[in-house]
Amino acid sequence: MPQTPHIVSDVMTPTVVAVGRDAPFKEIVRTMEQWKVSALPVLEGEDRVVGVVSEADLLPKEEFRDGDQGLVEERQRLSDVAKAGAATAAELMSAPAITVHGDVTLAQAARIMAVRHVKRLPVVDDIGMLQGIVSRADLLKVFLRPDDDIEEEVRRTVVSYLFPGFSHAIHVNVHEGVVTLRGHIRDTSLVPVAVRLVRAVEGVVDVEPHLTVRPGPDDTGAQEAR
Repeated sequence: MPQTPHIVSDVMTPTVVAVGRDAPFKEIVRTMEQWKVSALPVLEGEDRVVGVVSEADLLPKEEFRDGDQGLVEERQRLSDVAKAGAATAAELMSAPAITVHGDVTLAQAARIMAVRHVKRLPVVDDIGMLQGIVSRADLLKVFLRPDDDIEEEVRRTVVSYLFPGFSHAIHVNVHEGVVTLRGHIRDTSLVPVAVRLVRAVEGVVDVEPHLTVRPGPDDTGAQEAR
């Protein structure tokens, strides 16, 4: 059977830079600059995540510095106006934080990021305690997997599983993450299944199936007779 997909805990960064609820504005800016990050989890108590403060939360301080309230009302950006006057992480942060558990698959984490329009997710346990952080770049790490590793997994978990009697006749080639399957099989109805399973292998960019029906004894005899 195909192996279990990679999960968030496989690629997340376990050491996370964070701030407390009372962290002042300038401390947040300094921390982001020092660690070259664009967002920080905000913690309460024993490292429980209560929000996230990002560069986008800090920018209104500069944007509305001239106090152009007419422009503010026109754009209906009351939330940004409030943040322009904020001084601590608790006042600046986006809450509740959009988080993810470590056992979530990379595909699920990517979907959450896309739907919620965020670039990173704090990773928490069942009671909301910070375990790490996963970014878009972390999710893309699987595509750095060597072609040889992908080829070995495709042979072992897909070809041998779906075509046990024909695995020796199926050639697997992987180049830059693109998997090509060539050979003869008994039932071409399994080709879409093979493609789907290969796509599920971590690091696969695309699949090119070139699988045809292997001629049976009757067909061979007929060809020889002709």
